[in-house]
Amino acid sequence: MKQYIIIGNSAAGIAAVEAIRQRDKASKILVFSDEDYPAYCRCLISYYLAGDIKEDKILYRPESFYKENNIELSLNKKVIRIDPKKNRITCEDKSQFNYDALLIATGASPKFPETKGIKKRGVFGFRTIKDTRGIAGLLPVTKTACVLGGGLIGLKGAYGLKKRNVEVKVIIKSKQVLSQMLDFEAAGFVQRRLEENGIEIILGQDINEIIGNGDIKAIKLDSGKAFESSLVIVGKGVSANIDLIKETQIKLNEGILANNSMQTNIPNIYTAGDVCESFDVALSQLSVNALWPVAVEQGKISGANMSGDNLNYEGSLGMNSMEFFGLPVVSLGIYKVKETDVNFEELKLCNTKENLYKKVILRDNFIVGAIFVGDIRNSGVFLRLIRERINVSSFKDRLLQE
Repeated sequence: MKQYIIIGNSAAGIAAVEAIRQRDKASKILVFSDEDYPAYCRCLISYYLAGDIKEDKILYRPESFYKENNIELSLNKKVIRIDPKKNRITCEDKSQFNYDALLIATGASPKFPETKGIKKRGVFGFRTIKDTRGIAGLLPVTKTACVLGGGLIGLKGAYGLKKRNVEVKVIIKSKQVLSQMLDFEAAGFVQRRLEENGIEIILGQDINEIIGNGDIKAIKLDSGKAFESSLVIVGKGVSANIDLIKETQIKLNEGILANNSMQTNIPNIYTAGDVCESFDVALSQLSVNALWPVAVEQGKISGANMSGDNLNYEGSLGMNSMEFFGLPVVSLGIYKVKETDVNFEELKLCNTKENLYKKVILRDNFIVGAIFVGDIRNSGVFLRLIRERINVSSFKDRLLQE
């Protein structure tokens, strides 16, 4: 009998547990999480904040899941060190556990800027149920709020706050919303829809200071402008949780490097999810794609291979599907091309009146990226065309037609 250890209790960790149990009913599985909540769906916390769904609806698996699968779950227990030579992990409370096979699925954490006042009460990341409860707890006394960053996390936070009748300003350093997944034109559609629904977008400026005596009273921008605000959500991207392996031989770049079996350079240590850097199909290189479906797929492969299977991971693909006040948006693979990039071709259809935008990016007649705003019905087809590397030269001129 083996002892499996899984660090992380979200999409990748749960998928790995299920894959192991399909193949190995008897061995011991220990799951460690630094959160105090059983597995929940992170993608739904903005809807929970908005009041669209109740807290029990964000549970990812029923609480009976752990017992039924004979899993030893340790919540509120942070793993701080891995010793690959001794096959052992150490937790913050000094307890140690040995493993035969280990999965690192520690996810990622929000990046906080080094802004004056960032440690004040009322400043939150927006990634966990704890963050969401903290924000919700302040809503009865919150009239105005600021969101730092115009990525998906920031905009989802702004959406949640607006739905709870809070006045929201989104402060964005770059010249557009969603700069990590949309081009400038597509971002314009999203920005208009947000503004039509009462969310103020401030572009090309950054926060300089959070003002207040203990609690937040206002925020000051680098332009000198100041706004009243009693709550701040930081949505300036995330970084992989890699501290626990920094003094080991496990290889990392932006995330922990994984081969196509989801193994690290240490054969009995695997990685999956937002902490993992694996092959990206569209980019044809290693990349971190911090996405729920990617984490699930990587977790499945890891769990299967940890328990003796020999599955191959074909690679991840940057893909985002979102909806803001009824406007659906999908972004797949490469979303914008630099002017210096040769061999790329862009096909576009833009209709501002109908809130419709489609763009397909090709490299040597293979689709490597696409954006759809307003009408996303065929996005699944494009996902397959990218994944399966289909040469589209024979029907290229029809790609943007119905």
